[in-house]
Amino acid sequence: MSEPVSAVSFSLPQMPPNAKPVWIVDDDRSIRWVFEKALARESIEFRTFACAADALAALQEGVPQVVVSDIRMAGESGLDLLQKLKESYPQLPVIIMTAYSDLDSAVAAFQGGAFEYLPKPFDVDHAVELIRRAMEESRKRATTAQAESAAPEILGQAAAMQEVFRAIGRLAQSNATVLITGESGTGKELVARALHRHSLRAAKPFIAINTAAIPKDLLESELFGHERGAFTGAQTQRRGRFEQAEGGSLFLDEIGDMPPDLQTRLLRVLSDGNFYRVGGHQPIKANVRVIAATHQNLEDRVAKGLFREDLFHRLNVIRLKLPPLRERREDIALLVRHFLQKSARDLNVETKRISEAALKFLAGQDLPGNVRQLENLCHWLTVMAPGQTIEIRDLPAELRAESRSGPDQSWLTLLEREVESSLRRGESRIIDALTASFERALIKKALAHTGGRRIEAAQLLGLGRNTLTRKIRELGMESDAPGGE
Repeated sequence: MSEPVSAVSFSLPQMPPNAKPVWIVDDDRSIRWVFEKALARESIEFRTFACAADALAALQEGVPQVVVSDIRMAGESGLDLLQKLKESYPQLPVIIMTAYSDLDSAVAAFQGGAFEYLPKPFDVDHAVELIRRAMEESRKRATTAQAESAAPEILGQAAAMQEVFRAIGRLAQSNATVLITGESGTGKELVARALHRHSLRAAKPFIAINTAAIPKDLLESELFGHERGAFTGAQTQRRGRFEQAEGGSLFLDEIGDMPPDLQTRLLRVLSDGNFYRVGGHQPIKANVRVIAATHQNLEDRVAKGLFREDLFHRLNVIRLKLPPLRERREDIALLVRHFLQKSARDLNVETKRISEAALKFLAGQDLPGNVRQLENLCHWLTVMAPGQTIEIRDLPAELRAESRSGPDQSWLTLLEREVESSLRRGESRIIDALTASFERALIKKALAHTGGRRIEAAQLLGLGRNTLTRKIRELGMESDAPGGE
């Protein structure tokens, strides 16, 4: 893609896929010696540390490929080290060594994000095999992270999208509740994921739920979970979305459609930070950042009594408004090329090109489904367009029919859109430029119709011959309009 891409991009230092050592952290000198000999024999680069503090200090010099740490050491424990490593480098595989019978430590290690645990006493060959598996996983994660960072989360050069990008950047260090508004298909969940990915909670879960897609009688259990026997069919205890998102972010899509009684429960969680499972009696602390989204006008729903005003104010701490595609038409070419490339990758086929005429045609469409509709269209074109270059005739018949018949596709509407684009670009003397373009198009087509005969063309345009000649000269059209009666 040749166009510059604007996208949110904040990330921790990434680990190169090779040439990184394995770190061994253990206060037992004999254990370190065993690993030193075994890894040297396998030609695996390594460093050893006697305590967690030394290993953490060494991060200033570089990040390892894998860490193997004892769980009980003088000073900070292996679990403390695991937590700090995962906070800064969530993709780094960490192997925790535990006493063979220490089940609680093994469970705690896995809950903290450990790649695997190695029971003591261990077989040296098994330990090396486990380290090799972790090294391979590290390489895979590094490759995936690089691919994800190369693919922008959100595309846009329009001023309205630049404001969204700036807002995401400013919110990177905040835990504030965010309300995202915008029409369907404008990318509200993409923005929510970007807010999470660039926040301090990035290593924790991002959980999304569409509150309009779940039946009212199931939504409460989906959000808050339930205890065994809470209702017919509740045969086991179930964790809800709030618990699943612990420490991370919970995205509540289509919040405007939430039933009134659940609005009350959500307000209580946002106010008190606690909730109860359905059928439960013990409060559960919610350490979750709530990001809500809606395509509806919440102020109108509050006025109509359909949405709680106090909940609206709790959610409306920071609002991000996403523009519809018709207000960022300059991004359509960028998005089309991106989605054509994405569809080609997904289908494992060659990327199709699109002609300038087809791009201009798409830029003139309203596309009420916004970015989602454009992405679906590009996927359709990748499958259905007969040639490698997409022309207007290759677009779906219904889209071309709407363009021919729809009142919003008249030349006056297109002119208005061109004026809007010029104003957004901050151009001046717009009327002079557009008037010149208008006159040039009229004269060019009239002369083409008359075969270059100026008197006849002037009559058709309602101009005198001398006036037509003067305009041709002023517009620099002499080469396009040779003299002739």
